[in-house]
Amino acid sequence: MPSYLQIEDISKSYGPKVLFEGIGFNINEGDKMALIAPNGTGKTSLLRILAGKDRSDSGGKITFLKNIRIAFLEQDYSFDPEKGILEQIMDHSSGFLSDLGEEEVWQYELRVKQFLTNFKLPDFSKKMKELSGGEVKRVAITEMLSSEADFLIMDEPTNHLDIDAIEFLENWLSRARCTLLMVTHDRYFLDNVCNTIMELDHGKLYIYKGDYRNYLEKRSERIENYNAETDKVRNILRRELEWMRSTPQARTGKAKYRIDAFHDLKDRASRVYTEKTVSLREVKGSARLGTKIINCKDVSFHYGDKCYLDHFTYNFQRYERIGIVGRNGAGKSTFINLMTGDYTPEMVCTDEKEYASRPAGDTRGLLTGSIERGESLKIGYYRQTGIGFNPEDTVLDVVNDTWLLGKFLFTHDMLNSRIEKLSGGEKRRLYLLTILKEKPNLLILDEPTNDLDIVTLNILEEYLMEFQGTLITVSHDRHFLDRLADHLFVFCGDGVIKDFTGSYSEYRAFIKDYEASRKAAAQAAASGGAAKNPGRDVDSSKPKDKPAKLTYKEKKELEQLEKDLESLAAEKAGLEESISSGNLPYGQLQKASERIGEIIAITEEKEMRWLELSCI
Repeated sequence: MPSYLQIEDISKSYGPKVLFEGIGFNINEGDKMALIAPNGTGKTSLLRILAGKDRSDSGGKITFLKNIRIAFLEQDYSFDPEKGILEQIMDHSSGFLSDLGEEEVWQYELRVKQFLTNFKLPDFSKKMKELSGGEVKRVAITEMLSSEADFLIMDEPTNHLDIDAIEFLENWLSRARCTLLMVTHDRYFLDNVCNTIMELDHGKLYIYKGDYRNYLEKRSERIENYNAETDKVRNILRRELEWMRSTPQARTGKAKYRIDAFHDLKDRASRVYTEKTVSLREVKGSARLGTKIINCKDVSFHYGDKCYLDHFTYNFQRYERIGIVGRNGAGKSTFINLMTGDYTPEMVCTDEKEYASRPAGDTRGLLTGSIERGESLKIGYYRQTGIGFNPEDTVLDVVNDTWLLGKFLFTHDMLNSRIEKLSGGEKRRLYLLTILKEKPNLLILDEPTNDLDIVTLNILEEYLMEFQGTLITVSHDRHFLDRLADHLFVFCGDGVIKDFTGSYSEYRAFIKDYEASRKAAAQAAASGGAAKNPGRDVDSSKPKDKPAKLTYKEKKELEQLEKDLESLAAEKAGLEESISSGNLPYGQLQKASERIGEIIAITEEKEMRWLELSCI
């Protein structure tokens, strides 16, 4: 395999802080490499240097294979808020497109539309300012993938994506014949995409072939071997020390080399490998938790013409662990804000008649039903948006506890660092500390994995597994959910929430079995064979609170849903084949892409209703 990238002797520092110094490595064609390192140690800086967005302090040498195309996905995508999605991508790609012919530009636009459709952004004219953070990220990824670059450099590609988007990107990258270097904290994504892990540790690089488990095993062996070698040096040092302390007559001029060697040994023996990790042991424990947590009865919430919560009834229990999943915009964060009472009278109206007659310009939503919170409830709420730190404040201004800050890897020389100088992960770690130190008994984490490095995530997971309280987690990190959630609230859209008992992986397996059986049924129907009843053989024992049996009306509805889903699947397959043919005029191509987006939305809605009925 040819070498796509060769790095020699590059360094980066910020003030007195050395991120890395004199490092070098090589990436060959076909390598799919994940870069792992603690927050604040230079992962993003390294990627920016490789992408030509920053410079190495020491000069060094960065050599890419001649004529290969490189695409760089940064954490923040620059865009014009007034432009439509397609216009934004095409204009932003103008430098790349200027070298292409008319036919190649047309093919690029076609790929853009296909990716946007797969990422559930079928309205190509929707303005960028109207998109959520996750939707903007999907636009950025679409632009990168559509370029068909030979070498992809990606900085945290899964941040702000919902799980459906992550799984689509994961499947595409795992099959694509591209070379890849990315920073990610998503361990399932890493395992399913990458074949090599590169670790930046204490300013040095270590390469591990294989998956994340192999990396953990080999890394542990490396540290053990290092410390074993240090132990040998210590034994030699002990003997040399005895000699150095002997009588002056024993240290003649002929033994000067031994004196020099002693000082060298002393230096080597002091280099014991100690891995710093976040220690949460000292902040374990929680306030006493009563029998009432949050009791919800027939709760609904409407904002404008959109329903975010539809007649939700549930009593949260002590010590339960709930994972919340659903696509972007389904109302997950809104749900959390309602449960915690994190709203003001200016934000909600509780009277339906008043809401119906509200004057123009009244931006309140309608909240009905009852939400009761226990008297002993002490909520710790880790928000997706983070805390509004004053950038001029220091770390010590935020948390005035040097001992506790040390446990969270804020070393003494960082205590007077201003917040604006911290990395994204360091800010998140500090924010997490401000919440956990208050010892809540209901801990709510809204996308806690964004910007946290893998080591910190592992430690956080260990803490949460021993947390003596109720835990509610909104996350797109499947590994995180599998370890911490006993059951899931699945946000299906239009205010519908389904309760699934089991892990996220079990839930996805359930859905995929259903989709596979439905696809088989659609193929059988298309070929003239007898259509199978999709999904009836799927193990549906997981969702709970099931009625005794279907009513006659529900049976007829289920039968119609299965027919509709088969028809939609066949229509979608036909449209995708037409688009892929490259023979559609532009107008028909636009309509076909928009129809595929409609089919995806309708299918999701019908699948969730089918799931509900088929589990009865």
